[in-house]
Amino acid sequence: MHAHVYIVANKRNGTIYIGVTSDLVKRAYQHRYGLIEGFSKQYGCKLLVWFEAHGSIEAAIAREKQMKEWRRAWKLSRIETDNLGWRDLADDLLGPTGSRPSRG
Repeated sequence: MHAHVYIVANKRNGTIYIGVTSDLVKRAYQHRYGLIEGFSKQYGCKLLVWFEAHGSIEAAIAREKQMKEWRRAWKLSRIETDNLGWRDLADDLLGPTGSRPSRG
């Protein structure tokens, strides 16, 4: 089973949210369309700007907790190391129409 730690943002250098999921495609879709109540919806964090795969949900949760303790500058540096332009990586996962791809 794969799990991901991910960061969504409302804009470049804006508000960011770190989360964990076992279904990154589904979670990217949920954030993009504001389907998850709470912090990310309240602050408009819809852009998937970074993610990291882990072999288990336990490993992903441990990494998420570690990253949430980081200073903001470290988090921004982590994003920009892999995604200098803060491109919405959900475009690659959700396809050109922005809708969740069908399974199968």
